[in-house]
Amino acid sequence: MGRSRRTLPEELLLLALDPATGTTAQPQSLDLGLAGAQLVELALAGRIAPDGDRIAVVLPRPTGDPTLDSALELLRRRGSPVRAVHWIGGPRLGLRQTYLTHLERCGMVHAVSSQMCGVLPTTRYQATDTAVSREIKARLDSAIRTGVPPDPRTAALAALAHAVGLGKHLYPGNEGRSSRSRLRDLIRHDPMGGLVAHAVMDVQNGVAAQPRRATPARGGAAGRPAARSSAAQPLPGQARRSGMARAGAR
Repeated sequence: MGRSRRTLPEELLLLALDPATGTTAQPQSLDLGLAGAQLVELALAGRIAPDGDRIAVVLPRPTGDPTLDSALELLRRRGSPVRAVHWIGGPRLGLRQTYLTHLERCGMVHAVSSQMCGVLPTTRYQATDTAVSREIKARLDSAIRTGVPPDPRTAALAALAHAVGLGKHLYPGNEGRSSRSRLRDLIRHDPMGGLVAHAVMDVQNGVAAQPRRATPARGGAAGRPAARSSAAQPLPGQARRSGMARAGAR
């Protein structure tokens, strides 16, 4: 995989960065979204594929992206397809910081040291070129405005943005309500993005969803995940994390 193209985790993180404050919107759920975005990026690269509600490695060859290759190797070591909800709900310590550091090395953001409440040291990251973030959001705006089915990458980005709760950050207030609704609807245009987005939401809700049955999407697109089951059970060890994610999504 060439590095001329930004990966979905990078684009999702840039969307979440507030250009004024240097903070990230929805930080807890964003961590889940970044893990999900890695899966979609690996699927777009032909390394993994959905198998029902599970993820199967179909080509273990490295992509050339160290962070993605680390995730690919972990998936390969599982030896059998893993449920997306279990993968995304697993520990992902430092994933957001890994991508922030990478974006800083690429010159796309710069770190600003400050203090929280005038005492605790903290680091904020501000975009060095806001045109990049505007271009990413413009793709979502175009898909929302025109109603034309977007390309798989944009559809997956929209699905992930909705799943982590970025709708209110990107399209705030009452005037953004219809755009938020259309952002949610874009989830149907990419099967892998839809599977991962639903898994992200399942983890936030503290449930392990029942296996999904793929159904034909509108317009002849490939299958998409079915609605979540209300009979889902809590994920082991996820109660505390999912509570934090729900708090961050308000």
